[in-house]
Amino acid sequence: MMVSPLSSARFPVPLKWGAPPAADAVPPARWLVTAIVREWGVPLADGVFEDLELCAGEVIANALLHTGDRCAVTVLRRSGRLRVEVADRCPALPRRERGAEATGGRGLLLVEALAEVWGWYPAGAGKVVWFEFPEQHEAPCPTYGWGTALGLAAA
Repeated sequence: MMVSPLSSARFPVPLKWGAPPAADAVPPARWLVTAIVREWGVPLADGVFEDLELCAGEVIANALLHTGDRCAVTVLRRSGRLRVEVADRCPALPRRERGAEATGGRGLLLVEALAEVWGWYPAGAGKVVWFEFPEQHEAPCPTYGWGTALGLAAA
């Protein structure tokens, strides 16, 4: 019986798994990131799950495309922040800009626009590219249907 990372993600602890080096591995890997976050019950603002999935897809695709090798995906939750890290074995630094005539290379610009913060650090022979989203601890006031209440969970 095969066990998926989601089946072991019952509480918010760091969760790490490998994505195989193939383009068709990107959609299931980015879906798994959002599925883990939903399973953990991380409170994110409206639309952030879509942004999370886009950012995860871009960073995972970059790692697989530029290395032709497996990458390691880690999902972490700490201090009111959700963090996704993608480690690869390529020493080349991430580039967030390309020439005007380039047909690709704009994925990190998308990550920069959608995530609250992103970055990278060297790791072994390669690097880790990461991005973060803040948790949302505001919920609409259900009694009157307007405004927000700090620190309340939505019903």
